[in-house]
Amino acid sequence: MPATTIPAPANLGLLGGGQLGRFFVQAAHELGYQVWVLDPDPLSPAGRIADKHLAAGYDDRLALDTLATGCAAITTEFENVPSPSLKYLAHSTRVRPSAEAVAVCQDRVAEKTFLRDQHLPHGPFAIVRSEQDMATAPAELYPGVLKVARFGYDGKGQARVGTREEALTAFRKLGGEACVLEALLPLDCEVSVVLARGADGIAACFPLAENSHRNGVLDVSIVPARISATLAESARQCALRIAAALNYVGTLGVEFFISRGILYVNEMAPRPHNSGHYTLDACTTSQYAQQVRTLCGLPLGSPALASPAVMVNLLGDLWATGEPKWSELLPRPDLRLHLYGKHEARPGRKMGHFTVLGPDPALTLASALEARAAIGIRD
Repeated sequence: MPATTIPAPANLGLLGGGQLGRFFVQAAHELGYQVWVLDPDPLSPAGRIADKHLAAGYDDRLALDTLATGCAAITTEFENVPSPSLKYLAHSTRVRPSAEAVAVCQDRVAEKTFLRDQHLPHGPFAIVRSEQDMATAPAELYPGVLKVARFGYDGKGQARVGTREEALTAFRKLGGEACVLEALLPLDCEVSVVLARGADGIAACFPLAENSHRNGVLDVSIVPARISATLAESARQCALRIAAALNYVGTLGVEFFISRGILYVNEMAPRPHNSGHYTLDACTTSQYAQQVRTLCGLPLGSPALASPAVMVNLLGDLWATGEPKWSELLPRPDLRLHLYGKHEARPGRKMGHFTVLGPDPALTLASALEARAAIGIRD
């Protein structure tokens, strides 16, 4: 196994080639490391800028062996990488976060069970593996949301249901897979905590983001979140408890609902988080640099916020009539544009984002929303 600290220049392995991975590659390069990416897409955003790209499946043993032999440590940029692949790699090289931690976060049944067993705040739910389970689910879960246990994200693999009959129909449409039925909570707002935790147990939280969604996909993140200091501290402490209970090493995102002033954990992401993009421009250390640091056993950087920030997602819908008018964004001195280099724009696909910075939170939000409208995003 590698020594506690892995100095540059060393090869780091990354499972996944999306935009989160692309930012990881950039952060690793800035710290002097090289990165090998394993992703089946030959045009993946991270693979295109990596030092080596293995275009193979995440369960391809030859590719996994190549990664394990050539890399001093390996991480992942998305939660649905097969946990058996992480376990296999861990036999011969450092893997962070662990397969066990990722397995909890990638399965909603395991995730909800973990929250319940750890006495962490969560909304009412029932595990549904059969039509009989649906028939006996508590009536107070309606209206609710039925979510597949695996491979659901950005609003995919879930359905709002008002009655038991609607839930049964939705369960069948979802293929009869294992699901979680969650009570639909009246929302004050949604917030998220992104943190980094090292193997020594030292952890650092970034400032909370307040998030709004469209069609199940993150639209806007406002930092700092417009909630009380007491609620913000409760969310940070809850996220830290989660990381400690998972013995988590890496960058972790925890999403929360706030309902009638009460905090509930929604879900965890064992990787950098979309709502943490703002850290690239607004914080002393980005969430991606923290991922590199925790992977290599380096001291954590400061998560301090330099100024309020608002992040706006740019989805493939903007490309419906051609290349968006970047001239509406580029002249703005308070705005930084990030495009991910994806080769095909599709509706709902995350193609980029921009972040607006400013000393006044309200004016920063107004500027970001004005830029959002100018580029053609309509509510």
